[in-house]
Amino acid sequence: MKNKKTVVIGATTKPEKYAFKAITMLVDKGHSVLALGQNAGEVAGVKIQTKAIPLKNIDTVTLYINAARQRDYYNYIVEAKPKRVIFNPGTENPEFYQLLQLNNIKVEVACTLVLLTTNQY
Repeated sequence: MKNKKTVVIGATTKPEKYAFKAITMLVDKGHSVLALGQNAGEVAGVKIQTKAIPLKNIDTVTLYINAARQRDYYNYIVEAKPKRVIFNPGTENPEFYQLLQLNNIKVEVACTLVLLTTNQY
C-alpha cells in the first residue's frame, strides 16, 4: 500500500465525529496524517495542530469544515499543492472547486471513510 500523506482539516478529539474516525482509519491503513483543528489534542497518535503548519509533499487534503470556514484555508491549501482535495458530505463548495481546478488540483466530492473502506483511497 502506498502511503498518501494526508491533511485532515477540521480534526477533533471527539470520537463520534467523522474527522476523528477518518484520522484513526488513515493511521490504521498506514498513511501519514497531519491534523488541523480548532482545539489541540491527539487522535491515534496524531497531534492536532491549531495553527497552519507548512505543508510539503501532500497527496490529499480532506475537509471536515463547512464552506464558510473553508475560505480561511483557500490560499493555504492551494499553496500546499496537494494532488487532490476531498470534500466530505456537508463540505461541498463549488466556489472552492473552481479555485482548485484552476490550480490543477483534483476535486473529489466523496467520503474519505467510504474511500478507505472500499480501498479506493
